[in-house]
Amino acid sequence: MFQPRSIQSSLSLKDKLISIDYVLVFSILVLGIVSMFAMYSTDGGEFKYHTESHIIRFFVFFIMFLTLSFVQIRFWHSTSYLIYFFFLILLLGVKYFGITSSGSQRWISLYFMNLQPSELMKIGLILFLAKYYHRIPIESVNRLKYLFLPIFVLIFPVLLVIMQPDLGTSILIAAGGLVVAWLAGVRVKFFAYSLLLFISLLPIAISFLKPYQKARILTFLNPEKDPLGAGYQIIQSKIAIGSGGLFGKGFLNGSQSYLDYLPEKHTDFIFTLFSEEFGFFGSIFILSLYALIVSRIIKIGNTTRSNFGKLYCYSFATAFFIYVVVNMGMVLGLLPIVGSPLPILSYGGSSMMAIMLGLGIVMSCKIYKDTPVN
Repeated sequence: MFQPRSIQSSLSLKDKLISIDYVLVFSILVLGIVSMFAMYSTDGGEFKYHTESHIIRFFVFFIMFLTLSFVQIRFWHSTSYLIYFFFLILLLGVKYFGITSSGSQRWISLYFMNLQPSELMKIGLILFLAKYYHRIPIESVNRLKYLFLPIFVLIFPVLLVIMQPDLGTSILIAAGGLVVAWLAGVRVKFFAYSLLLFISLLPIAISFLKPYQKARILTFLNPEKDPLGAGYQIIQSKIAIGSGGLFGKGFLNGSQSYLDYLPEKHTDFIFTLFSEEFGFFGSIFILSLYALIVSRIIKIGNTTRSNFGKLYCYSFATAFFIYVVVNMGMVLGLLPIVGSPLPILSYGGSSMMAIMLGLGIVMSCKIYKDTPVN
């Protein structure tokens, strides 16, 4: 049997450096560099606010990612519940002290940046449930008494985010939590019952949606119905992507972007700008980077010894994949516009902070893969 203390003491700095997944680090770094050029393009080929801010944030959070990688996996396990409740308190703080912008109250001012706690909750919920199911024997996972707490810790933050209102982020938070439960062994029938309940309550839920949220759903079904209003963004996005062709129009030559046909191109629609400038093959390059990152996270999950580490890595990899799919589906008109940033590539400090935090924990699982978690 492994002795916890002997394992910890045997890991010298050299051992830790050797244990780093440098393919994952390199992939993140390349994606970050691409994001800087993309942000520079959104600012019209000048170092304006968005570009400068994005570059600073990436390097700060990249250093944070590397630093958190050396934190013991035991720390993440022992503090998982505390991290979740801390993020939950931040979400409650948004409700009472948050900043309102464009009709939504989603941010807390930290003076040096506006923090969006809902992005951090994506990681907090996965951590909480990974620790919870780590302690439960597989044969007991589907017992009724072990289902109540996961349901509560999932529904509470989702409701808080919905009230901001931010339907898109609430769906992504819920998706991350459901992935952990599914990977932990919760039977498919419980998900089927939940889906039936959700469908039955859908008409009531729709009645509580804001007018712009209803417009987004109707726009998704028929964007041409209001081409200069609600459907404008998605129509222009598809035009820009299609006009890129195989090789794109070239860096800084995207007409849809530079003539300001495409609003919000630095945030959720950053992929549209990149696809117009670098075309189909450039888009495949970005997709390949994301696929490589997801595959490396899964590989780390395969090698880590603890059930907590496996659950966390597999769940985070799946959630990361969902974030990418939702954003790309959104800009291609395959999904409704829900306000989902593209990981690392999109502008947004809170989103990048959450992703780098999640990746830091993944790397901790790699470095301390042989450390048992009790």
